Amino acid sequence: MRLLIKHATVLDKENRLHNQKIDIEITDGIITAIDASIHPKEGYQIIEKENLHVSKGWIDTSVVFGEPGFETTETIQNGLKVAAKSGFTDVLVHSNTNPAIDNQSVIHLIQNKAQGQATQLHVVGCMTKNSEGVDLAELYDMKNAGAVAFGDYKKPTSNANLLKIALQYTQDFDGTVFAFPMNKDIKGKGFVNEGVVSTRLGMKGIPALAEELDLERNLSLLAYTNGKMHVPMISTLKSVSLIKEAKAKGLQVTCGVSVNNLVITEEELVDFNSNTRLMPPLRTETDRQALLAGVLEGTIDVITSDHCPVNIENKRLEYDLADYGSIGLESIFGALQTVLPLETSIEKLTNGLQFTEKSTLEVGQKAKLTLFNPAIEWTFESQDILSFSKNAVMLGKKMKGKVYGIVNGEKSNL
Repeated sequence: MRLLIKHATVLDKENRLHNQKIDIEITDGIITAIDASIHPKEGYQIIEKENLHVSKGWIDTSVVFGEPGFETTETIQNGLKVAAKSGFTDVLVHSNTNPAIDNQSVIHLIQNKAQGQATQLHVVGCMTKNSEGVDLAELYDMKNAGAVAFGDYKKPTSNANLLKIALQYTQDFDGTVFAFPMNKDIKGKGFVNEGVVSTRLGMKGIPALAEELDLERNLSLLAYTNGKMHVPMISTLKSVSLIKEAKAKGLQVTCGVSVNNLVITEEELVDFNSNTRLMPPLRTETDRQALLAGVLEGTIDVITSDHCPVNIENKRLEYDLADYGSIGLESIFGALQTVLPLETSIEKLTNGLQFTEKSTLEVGQKAKLTLFNPAIEWTFESQDILSFSKNAVMLGKKMKGKVYGIVNGEKSNL
């Protein structure tokens, strides 16, 4: 593959080329030249786009596709094509599958299904067998098979000792545990944020305490074990403070937030649209502002699309019976641009933490790039959905910024 990207403005605060307009020559997946102007060579595909911007490749730390077991919601092949079109060179795929991703065989199956795609798939293996929260899964074997971390997708670990053991055991091979905070007993039968809106609509609420109490416990276990923990998503004001305090103490903790909790609030529930049934739930405007502040100050490390396809028959139901989840890959960039500065959005989308290889926009390095126009204003409609499932909470929302595509080594969708 030979590409010449023309007149692209670099967005990378750590790079000397930040905010400069340059040409980039890519030969067989490697950046071979960067200059203000590069004369096209024979055999090179020239990439010229309106208001073209380029950054390091984007990474999403919380994605599910369904395959194996639930291919009608999303296949790995189509999911990775959606990710590439949405600007992601890398995605961390979690277990929302049957069988669960709790052993080497399933990991190898998923890796084989992902071959040949522009977007690179990284597997987050289950922390416990079948994600049931009873016995530890084969963590070391899965690490040897390529798993980048371990966690039971959106399932809190009720057994504190089990989480403690996982944090201790993974230290032997520098592993990271994903710990989703949600106290099951406090949550009870709630399914939306507990507050004025849930009371007005007659819906059973989930107190912010359910997340915060579990998060406090998990961080205490982290301090005791000195392990590595990633909190995939937080949604409340106090959770931001708890993460900030933990980092100040030197704990090895990183944290993410869903784009949904940054952009919209519980006020979206008023029309009983089941696409707004999410986990963590949409919270208050006060919580949303606290999350935005946490992103801007660096307490929150990454932003995820929280891409979770759900079949129409499991979503278009009475609100309290519908499955949790919304697709988000196609809309994350445009939605973020409505609430955050462009440079902040790119910084959080390119932070691969310890889960993906580091990439730099330099000559001699692997080309791992996302190309986009940050200025286009548009509305997210059903025809913009590339996923098999159509459960998009952002439908009808105003967006700013569109993705052109990605370059990932010798693969590209430009």
